[in-house]
Amino acid sequence: METESEPYVRLTTLRQLHQVMADMNTARSLADTLQTVADGVVNGLGYELACVNLVRPDGDLVVAALSGNSAAEALITGRVGSRASWDRRLNMGESWGDLRFIPHTEGWVLDEDDVPQWYTDGPAPRFEDEWHPSDRLFAPMYTPGAGGASCGELLGVISVDRPRNGRRPGAWGREALQMYAFQAAIAISNARLRANMQRALVRLEREQQALRASEESFRQAFEYAPSGMAIAEMGGDQHGRILRTNDALCRLLGRPASAMRRYSFSDLVHPEDIGTLLRTSAEGGRAELRLGRRDGTYVWVSLRNSVVADAADGPRFLLTHVEDIEERKRRELQLAHRASHDALTGLPNSAELRSRLSARICQRPQALPAGAAADSMDATFGENFGDGLTDGFGQYGDFGIAQHPSAQHPAVPLPHPSFDAYEAGGNGAHAFDFHAATGPYDAFDHHVHTVAPESERDDGTKGLAVLFCDLDGFKSINDRFGHNAGDAVLIEVARRLSRGVRDGDTVARLGGDEFVVLADGLGRADAQDLAVRLRNEIIQPIRVDGRAMRVGASFGIGWAHCGMTADEVLKSADERMYVEKRSRPKQHRRAG
Repeated sequence: METESEPYVRLTTLRQLHQVMADMNTARSLADTLQTVADGVVNGLGYELACVNLVRPDGDLVVAALSGNSAAEALITGRVGSRASWDRRLNMGESWGDLRFIPHTEGWVLDEDDVPQWYTDGPAPRFEDEWHPSDRLFAPMYTPGAGGASCGELLGVISVDRPRNGRRPGAWGREALQMYAFQAAIAISNARLRANMQRALVRLEREQQALRASEESFRQAFEYAPSGMAIAEMGGDQHGRILRTNDALCRLLGRPASAMRRYSFSDLVHPEDIGTLLRTSAEGGRAELRLGRRDGTYVWVSLRNSVVADAADGPRFLLTHVEDIEERKRRELQLAHRASHDALTGLPNSAELRSRLSARICQRPQALPAGAAADSMDATFGENFGDGLTDGFGQYGDFGIAQHPSAQHPAVPLPHPSFDAYEAGGNGAHAFDFHAATGPYDAFDHHVHTVAPESERDDGTKGLAVLFCDLDGFKSINDRFGHNAGDAVLIEVARRLSRGVRDGDTVARLGGDEFVVLADGLGRADAQDLAVRLRNEIIQPIRVDGRAMRVGASFGIGWAHCGMTADEVLKSADERMYVEKRSRPKQHRRAG
């Protein structure tokens, strides 16, 4: 093929090249085109082995087609070589125009890369231009560019092996392979374009079919949907007015379809959920809220709005899907209560106690009058809060905060309109979005700080009292009568503590025989009186299985104020409780 004195060989090669190029451009699919490209190298250019490596969307190259050796085809077709390894190959060796030739003297450095390879056997070269089994020849394929064949993006690489004449290709063979690679890139690009066009045509036909059937499909889906469906107006004075409902929604709300058309969703929603409804109807999306039934009760629903728009006139109406989630909401409330309350007594647990306490205090200390700081800080900071907690507080740690709407706790005042606040149920725990904050503490300027009485005398200051209660003599009840009796005593103590506080106060069980009371708005004398009343309640006999049992109680009173953490407040009350316990003779503790 390379002999200058045999022009008829070149003519024969051109005819073969013309035929394989024609075959490339008449293939029916991208896969057929790739295989035709590989076959054309073997059938038209005089090589015994050809491989087409195609660039994937992630940049790596996959062996997409192989011709000339069925064993090699089965072994490496579909395998992937990294783009980095291929770039290395295309940047080394000898440059034959756009071709890259790596002689066997250099190719050994590529033996360990991840490019899929097929090793061929053969004798060592006997003369200078004889093909060596380890020689490599690559023909990059680029998408057609304005500056020439190699100015476009890399589309793939044709690798060839074992010329039939046993020689390295000369000028004519190189030119033919380079020209073939250019035409192959065009054929592959066209095949991809045809495949994309075919997919687009199929998709368009499906969309047209779906459009033709959409009216009937919508009617069937709307009328016979197992969950509620409604169509409502959007925009204007009648925004949200219900135009159409299905049977499932009418049954859910106990209202006939004719009556539903007199309402908008804002007429049916629970007053507390009206803001959620307005945000959902304005923007589309999903919300969970309560809708009113005909009998005056409310049902929890998941409401999903889709804005149905007209291409010319803009949004026209809302398509609303309403799903009954009453049972799920009931289970969620039950689970939330279990997570935040003690299983034995039903009181808030340690995590819930910390949540309620943390909701009342911020990180920024309240400014104190001159001379009062030392008295206030002495009880809460300094050496008392050294390394870690005492053994009595070993149970305290990091807890997930779960809150339940049935809990009661005073709400935090919200005096400033820049707050976005929501209550986590009725327990007074709030979350805030301080839009107006300009510094790390600016947000707390709008917070009503929790303060504490500044001295041991009652100066009229009202604060958040934390009463830490530890039962005396409880261990002996467990030891003598068993844990069932001990549990009965704990349940009765919890009932007496709850009965002895105000409705807005919190009684929590930390674990074991330790309880905590949060009572807001008390002075020092008030807190001491409350501790005495609760202690007198606890020491009364408790009857369990016909036996009268008695336990005592030791109380420590701490005060919460801003600048403290929940653990610091509890530790302060705990330490004061132990001081009070040690101050009484052991024989008098159980009797109080």
